[in-house]
Amino acid sequence: MPYLDFLMTYSSRFIDGTLITLGQFGLAALVAIVAALVSGLMKMAHSKTMRAVAITYIEIFRGTSLLVQLYWFYFVLPLFGFTLEKFTVGFLTVGLCYGAYGAELVRGAIQSVPRGQWEAALALNMSPAKRMQRIILPQALVAILPPWGNLMIEILKGTALVALISVADLMFETRQVNNNTYLSAQAFGTALIIYYIFARFMVTPVMRWLERVMARKIGRM
Repeated sequence: MPYLDFLMTYSSRFIDGTLITLGQFGLAALVAIVAALVSGLMKMAHSKTMRAVAITYIEIFRGTSLLVQLYWFYFVLPLFGFTLEKFTVGFLTVGLCYGAYGAELVRGAIQSVPRGQWEAALALNMSPAKRMQRIILPQALVAILPPWGNLMIEILKGTALVALISVADLMFETRQVNNNTYLSAQAFGTALIIYYIFARFMVTPVMRWLERVMARKIGRM
């Protein structure tokens, strides 16, 4: 089958899968950002309990496979009375997994802020919360955005695994088309192109734009 005929025949399935992938990516990215920020700050807290909770979360999700985590959330949690819809399991697990990696980026970025900035905020008698909000986090964001761009691409690629719990995303639809037609080059080639377009022309430009905006806000441009 010519490739153009293939696209015309199965374009609706690829479009439907792409929209689900976009939803998974957006929600997973949101979960990852919140989890990374909260756990990264908790790991730097004075409270031993808060540090222990953050370390436990980070080590478990960084130290185990995302695929195992997906299966555990989808197949094991119901045994304990917690049943989640598969779409929710998908973005929640991907977000929590990559949020654990992001937590270390948050911690490292905060600690990279020059000591003089901390001392200046303290001299102005700012509360710890205001010091973090007004002085430390804006500067840390400039340092954290470049590696977060890579992490966002990893989140996008990680969403492909949700097909294994039957979430009808791009990879799920691609596998279905391949199983029906045995046109592997066309099916997986189309998926490859779509993932690349998202990573190269959506995620990367947005992250670079954010880098410029934050650098401008703190006077580095």
